[in-house]
Amino acid sequence: MRILMCIGVFFIFLNCEDKQSRQKVNNSPSDSLATQTSQAAKKSDKKPERQYPKLTDKNAMDFFLEFEKEHKENKVRITTDFGTIDILLFNETKFHRANFIFLTKQKYFNNTQFYRIVNNFIIQGGSSDDMSIAERRQKIGQYLLPTDTNRGFQHDRGVVSMPSSEIENPYKLASPYQFFIVQKPGGAHHLDGDYTVFGRVTEGMDVVDTIASQETDGSEWPLHNIYIRNVEIID
Repeated sequence: MRILMCIGVFFIFLNCEDKQSRQKVNNSPSDSLATQTSQAAKKSDKKPERQYPKLTDKNAMDFFLEFEKEHKENKVRITTDFGTIDILLFNETKFHRANFIFLTKQKYFNNTQFYRIVNNFIIQGGSSDDMSIAERRQKIGQYLLPTDTNRGFQHDRGVVSMPSSEIENPYKLASPYQFFIVQKPGGAHHLDGDYTVFGRVTEGMDVVDTIASQETDGSEWPLHNIYIRNVEIID
């Protein structure tokens, strides 16, 4: 009888030990998964590294000098509420071309507006009264570009030029976030020498004319917002 009892106790002990062993084995994968999940969460919390410096008047020219060496694209398409406008950017005005390509790749122009319209003169775009556009500028940086007016380009109908900054400056440094297209038949040559021509419309002047014909208020702002829905690089 004693022998049977001892055998019973022995099997009970083995059974308990086996359960504890199984519990340890079963707990191991879930602990490991929790650790991996925690590590993955920490990694996902990390902000992506900035691919370019925040631009200022001090570093912008050096940045675009290097940027234009690796980014040779010079054709863009502007999609508007009235159709598309294709533009060729001039390689001769390399800083202004590089600036426009850079901002296009940053998707800065998307959902900005043609905010100034003067029929038989120009349409001007690249800004908006939307605070999110101001935030985009703040993120990219605040900088101006020098004029580059000695390349032989004139303000003929269909050219793309860069307006000077709203900030008063004697050298009419250019506002890099904005551009205007000359719509006036015969051109607007009184602008020559003051503003940098850095491209021309290759297709879509009918769209430019349609935009220029829209009604405006007293400050030349369209009565109905005219959005630049997308700007993209094309072959």
